[in-house]
Amino acid sequence: MSSRFCLLLLLGGLVIGDAFAQQADDRIYGTITTRDGSTFEGLIRWDTNEASWVDVLDGDKMMSSREDRRRRHSIRVFGIEVAEFEDSDDVRSRTSGIRFGHLESLENIGSNRALLTLRTGQQVEFRGGSTDIGNDIRSLLIEDPDKGEIEFRWRDVDRVDFAQAPASARSRYGERLYGRLVTRRGLEFEGYICWDIDEVLADDVLDGDDEEGYDRKIRFGNLLAIERQSSRSARVELRSGDNIVLRGSNDVNDSNRDILVLDPALGQVRVPWDDFERVDFITPEYPVTYRSFTSSDVLRGSVYTADGDRFDGEIRWDNDENHAWELLNGEVGDLTFDVEIGLIAEVERLSSRSALVVLRDGRTLELDGSNDVNDDNDGIFVLLDDGDEVRIRWRDFDRVTFDKP
Repeated sequence: MSSRFCLLLLLGGLVIGDAFAQQADDRIYGTITTRDGSTFEGLIRWDTNEASWVDVLDGDKMMSSREDRRRRHSIRVFGIEVAEFEDSDDVRSRTSGIRFGHLESLENIGSNRALLTLRTGQQVEFRGGSTDIGNDIRSLLIEDPDKGEIEFRWRDVDRVDFAQAPASARSRYGERLYGRLVTRRGLEFEGYICWDIDEVLADDVLDGDDEEGYDRKIRFGNLLAIERQSSRSARVELRSGDNIVLRGSNDVNDSNRDILVLDPALGQVRVPWDDFERVDFITPEYPVTYRSFTSSDVLRGSVYTADGDRFDGEIRWDNDENHAWELLNGEVGDLTFDVEIGLIAEVERLSSRSALVVLRDGRTLELDGSNDVNDDNDGIFVLLDDGDEVRIRWRDFDRVTFDKP
């Protein structure tokens, strides 16, 4: 696996925005309509730790009864399983997620349910599965320049309509955190940073006790870098030139709930404290705007079997993921990856427990630890042009090449 990860200007279905983008161009923006019909428009901070278009809305995706039938009923022809469907009222759910940039709107359809309308027109229902949807949401904050700053509960919201922020948009909480993170194994990632699954904006605060025992609260916007010193401490470099060792807080020790890197050309990487080495905060040369998300269509490509057969058509991965916006999950050591499938060029089976994932920008990941990339995979389904559907089990699978979205 490559030890250096870089951000490309153009890849797959993602077009990186103008280098001269305004401060808030990469921030989630939209109109919130409440149950009583009132509307508020402005920059949005979702569930505390999502504030940019590359951030992931997590939930359990409801699957149709049609997909459920495909999973449970099949016949085999020449050793290849061909699905045949029967009527069923069953509906299942799978853990899922989608980057905010793919959303056109979100409707509150229950205490734990949301109907997502994507920019392609596709509609998907998410139910709970995280604090991003439902009554467990921690905060839904909007900065309306005319009506002020308003914090909503889930039950107050009827729908949210998303849009590109106007050039005049500004946040009193500062810019979205962005940086270059290095792991203790020397792997490097660049993207939007979520610290301790909580802090994401420049005005958010890093807490800790310094070497004299003083309680320090430092705005992330004043930080140049954070470096792990031990399981219980970190060294922080300030823009003022000061260097301070902090301890005594889950912001700077192994009680940290992990650091997320929202890599525009990959998806999301979750880094535990024990694997974290250093992050340098920088300004993105090409902020990712709402306009950057150009495609989330149905997956298409070519699937090759171990016996040398090839099947071309629409692909449903693990009998679950069928669109470019969906996420392929896996692990490298203790690092957890949620890779947007539209950014993947190829997946190759390495063994019963792992796969090689090749990104469109050339980076490679050897992933394991998930049913997306091991023999717990429910099958790779290919809907052929003649209408037949073929299921390839993991043990028979060799590789897939995805068409460019």
